[in-house]
Amino acid sequence: MNFFRVSMMSRSSTTNIPLILRLVNETTSIVNVAGSIVRKVMLSGSLDIVDKGTNDLQTKADRAAQQYIVQKLTSNFPKASIIGEEGNDINECLGDLVSPVSPNSASIPTDPFPEILTKTVPDHISNISEDQVVIWVDPLDGTKEFTQGLVTHVTVLVGIAVNGTPIGGVIHQPFYKTGENIQGRTMWGIPDVGFGGFKVVPPPLGKRIITTTRSHATASVESALAALKPDDVLRVGGAGHKAILLMEGQAHAYVFDSAGCKKWDTCAPEAILRAIGAKLTDMNGEPYKYDKDVQHKNDKGLLATAPGEDHEWYLQCIRQSKN
Repeated sequence: MNFFRVSMMSRSSTTNIPLILRLVNETTSIVNVAGSIVRKVMLSGSLDIVDKGTNDLQTKADRAAQQYIVQKLTSNFPKASIIGEEGNDINECLGDLVSPVSPNSASIPTDPFPEILTKTVPDHISNISEDQVVIWVDPLDGTKEFTQGLVTHVTVLVGIAVNGTPIGGVIHQPFYKTGENIQGRTMWGIPDVGFGGFKVVPPPLGKRIITTTRSHATASVESALAALKPDDVLRVGGAGHKAILLMEGQAHAYVFDSAGCKKWDTCAPEAILRAIGAKLTDMNGEPYKYDKDVQHKNDKGLLATAPGEDHEWYLQCIRQSKN
């Protein structure tokens, strides 16, 4: 396989840097500010909750974070297609929401991962054009948990797809605590290129720990869990949060044998999981497609497995339990 390499000498001219690297690099900066917006809304105590439907809430943080993310991405990449969970009819006043939450968070990194721009890029993504790009945005994954004060479940997700396949992903945890300060952290991944912002940890040997939905359980979800005979089940909110449990060795698999999650929930996590050698498919073992015209719902469920796990074994166990 031939590769395109960006030399350090060329960084002064971004026109020489492959688009996927620029997209992910810019997104890591953008989600840091979006995370600050989410924190500031929470600290304000005025969430301005809207009920979009059964078990589907929206807050001012969802709206304001998406408005900021979409505005910045549109400005930087005007030919890309951008699909956000909260739709196109958003008109939040960002005002001081884009300013620091407090003096302690004044140093929001404007370029947290400059090394991204120096990465080696394989041929199949080295020459993509901006109009091929579809960006899936979930400005606040885990909204229900956010409204209940379970802020560690919350993530900001931005996934980048070309020809229906995730080729880059960024996950931000707004309430990640470093020492005594809550300033969030950002993680990124590009399949066949690299990842950053976290350390890959293998899940514990001799056990099987499954993560699944906290608030959308169904009979089929419970049946799939029972078929796997787990030692422990971690019921948490947010697809991004569950993906992080796989990335950092706290779970062996993420199982959701039900319709419900959407493309903006899974595009970014799938890209990062693939970047570390993990896998995400529907419950038939088929990949989801992320073209701009696909239906938004992932109607065939979701199975994701940590690096080194036998993805097919999980699928077979669940299939056999249904026969």
